[in-house]
Amino acid sequence: NELSMNTNKAFRCLGVGEVLWDLLPAGKQLGGAPANFACHAHALGADALVVSRVGNDALGQEILARLRGLGLRTDSITVDPAAPTGTVSVALDPHGKPTFTIHEKVAWDSIEAGRDIMDEASQADAICFGTLAQRHPRARAAIRALLQVTPPTALRILDLNLRPPFWSQELILESLELANVVKLNDDELSVVAKLFGLAGDESSQLRQLAARFEFKAVALTKGAKGSSLLVGGQLVNRPGSKMKIVDTVGAGDSYTAALALGLLAAYEPGRIVEDAHRLAEHVCTQPGATPPLPPHLLDAVKRVRSGQTSISPAAGCSP
Repeated sequence: NELSMNTNKAFRCLGVGEVLWDLLPAGKQLGGAPANFACHAHALGADALVVSRVGNDALGQEILARLRGLGLRTDSITVDPAAPTGTVSVALDPHGKPTFTIHEKVAWDSIEAGRDIMDEASQADAICFGTLAQRHPRARAAIRALLQVTPPTALRILDLNLRPPFWSQELILESLELANVVKLNDDELSVVAKLFGLAGDESSQLRQLAARFEFKAVALTKGAKGSSLLVGGQLVNRPGSKMKIVDTVGAGDSYTAALALGLLAAYEPGRIVEDAHRLAEHVCTQPGATPPLPPHLLDAVKRVRSGQTSISPAAGCSP
């Protein structure tokens, strides 16, 4: 087992890619899947970094201030002298499911892999990346340079995060080949199955995907239907829960953070799934992608960091 067994240290987790403002009907919220991942990993006790780029503008300064307020370092985020800070217009359907309009020619399209950030990546326990931030050649090259210097034992987690029109079969294939863990949703599994000829039912497709790319773990989120996790040949299914959803923005990213730390701590797959759901369920009951954790979750986070117990139950929705 290449995953670390030391649950008493703070694992170093990098979220590499877009950081932006989600422009929701109720107002703007900090967003970007890799940034959300890092924020949640930090809340769970990790030494987490957001590796991204913002504009030299008020929105960029506000992102840096917000991250500092959450307790994260910001020296891993560069400032673009010309391109604006990224924004995404978000519309919600009656069930809280978002539709995104992702604006182009923004700062995170020019993410840089400077020497300091390369040094951080070379010591990472986990690095999370997606396809969206690879839409521009400059950012794509930086992300891949960082992946290349991670230790052989590190988790290289691909949160597929397909956002039309910013993906292609080639990009998906290359990203899958760079990863050793993948998280995708049921819509994305349908795309991947069609592109790569994965046959049979859902569990069969997950096993074929894991075998083809030699993944340590494959996580499938299915909204109200729950999720599935395949680790070392063991497949665990967890049904969804019924509750009042505010919005589902960021729920999948919180799931990925709990997945990463659970794998690093070598928890049993069933425990990882349960912890991931409970965190994501809380996020769904709150506006925005990175809401504060309530006291009962905060107390449990301290125990998770020391490897004593899993996250205690919370009401919410499924990722």
